[in-house]
Amino acid sequence: MLLSLKSPDVCRFGTWAIACLVLAGCSTPLPPYAPKGMDTPFATPLPADAPASGVQAAPASAPPIASSPADPPAELAPPYGEAVAARFPEPAVQYRTPAFEPGRRSFTSNAELAAALRALLREGPSAPGRPSVRLLTVGSSQGGVPLEALLFTRVAEGTPAALQRASRPTVLLIGQQHGDEPAGAEALLAIAQELAQGPLARVLEQINVVLMPRANPDGAQTGSRMTSSGIDPNRDHLLLRTPEAQAMAQLARDYRPSVVIDAHEYAVIKPYVEKFGAVPRFDALVQYATVANLPEFVTKGAEEWFRQPMLASLGAQGLSTEWFHTASSDTTDKKLTMGSVQPDTARNVNGLRNAISFLIETRGVGLGRMHYARRVHTHVVAIKSVLDSAAKRAAELTRLRRFVDTEVAGSACRGQIVVAAAASPSEYNLTMLDPITGADRKLSVIWDSALELEVRKARSRPCGYWLGEAQIDAVLRLRALGVAVQQVQQNGVVRGEVYQETVREVVTRADAQGGVGETLLRIEVATLPSLVDAAAGSYYVSLDQPLAHLASAALEPDALHSYVAHRVLNALSGVARVTARPDWRMSALP
Repeated sequence: MLLSLKSPDVCRFGTWAIACLVLAGCSTPLPPYAPKGMDTPFATPLPADAPASGVQAAPASAPPIASSPADPPAELAPPYGEAVAARFPEPAVQYRTPAFEPGRRSFTSNAELAAALRALLREGPSAPGRPSVRLLTVGSSQGGVPLEALLFTRVAEGTPAALQRASRPTVLLIGQQHGDEPAGAEALLAIAQELAQGPLARVLEQINVVLMPRANPDGAQTGSRMTSSGIDPNRDHLLLRTPEAQAMAQLARDYRPSVVIDAHEYAVIKPYVEKFGAVPRFDALVQYATVANLPEFVTKGAEEWFRQPMLASLGAQGLSTEWFHTASSDTTDKKLTMGSVQPDTARNVNGLRNAISFLIETRGVGLGRMHYARRVHTHVVAIKSVLDSAAKRAAELTRLRRFVDTEVAGSACRGQIVVAAAASPSEYNLTMLDPITGADRKLSVIWDSALELEVRKARSRPCGYWLGEAQIDAVLRLRALGVAVQQVQQNGVVRGEVYQETVREVVTRADAQGGVGETLLRIEVATLPSLVDAAAGSYYVSLDQPLAHLASAALEPDALHSYVAHRVLNALSGVARVTARPDWRMSALP
């Protein structure tokens, strides 16, 4: 069975009948990071009197972050000849960021970025024509570097609750999740300058913007893709094992963005030359959320309202684009694959939060400083297009979000959910570059399409999930994601289904670059009708909520992204499907 994510040519959101759904803000504190070798940071519940660690507005006088001599080298030998390089001329525009200072040979350091953010601050009520700019601190990296973002708004109070009351959509911009992909952070710093004191300030009449330029400062410091613990932060958005992923989840949970942009760079040489004898030619690879159970109107809005205008803006600047795709390190498969369809990346997890969510990747990994201005410019052009589209569609985005939140919450107890899906094999015509002459080379490639998903496993959608009282680790992660969880106050019984394990094996899932990844538990299950005995102190995760699909992604056990596969849920007996709405006495967890 195929699940299509392709969009029709015309989409009319304004004619829908929209039901209103009002949600209380979530203030669950994120548990502290546990250093490598210790238990997961979610394994032990926080004490009841622990202070909240929500987003705090940092003072402009916060001390600067010390610089380090370990900033990564930026100069590499050119990986191809002049004919290829000539296809990517420098843009006419110049950006006023540290990496573009005259004679500069390195990227913007963590200390320079922190200082640049503080230079833009403007607390308190905004002056006419000038927005309020607040610094948000959302934790620290594993190396102790503050994880920081800027909030741009014309809402006077500027708190998450005040922004929700103002009913204007928020756009969340994230850069440099992978430390060896610096162009996203540089571009977001340029965007921040224009939002604070340039022509982009106009969009703040209709929208708010939360901007986190560098989500992985430790990786940026060492030029590494991964966080300090060796975890890919862009595969950690469902599990939240790292403080970096927890910080991004906190921003998404508190500010409930309607649009999310994740800025990356892609590898330019390996393994394309080995596989195809050619070099990628596209300035930007773009893809919106492609994951099972994604609300169809989120996809339609992403395609019509954002992707098409973005492609037009990039094309007008002479910048080439294509769907995002990757190539494994296996040089014999001659295949390209669109971005992941699993609910663990920022793009897909934010899609399951019912946000329009994009990945934008510029050609950069392996190039050092080569074409850096063009790479940054590509991101700036794409992100400006997104901000303009969001401002233009602000009222429609608000109606869309309310509609989709209501639709998802209203689907509990009926229909089906997809438990496992895969990209659909196909063929695709792709243009690359001859590495010697720089001429276009047209190729027909084997292509795994994420626009049509092969449904591998589906089952009826329950009313919710019961979790045993020992499953506090899973409960804390769900709350950090923003999923509503209730605690049972009195023993009760309800109709449901239990999982019976039929197959168990330990497998190694390849990482995003085709290398050896993490070891997971893969199980197959059968569901058996049963009465679920819910003891006082156990938990209930209702699917009568907007983040229902995110809850199912975590709790259906027989998928490689699930909490069972990653041993967050320590026993199948600790989770059950609830197939009738329970009448238990329960209290909502904060």
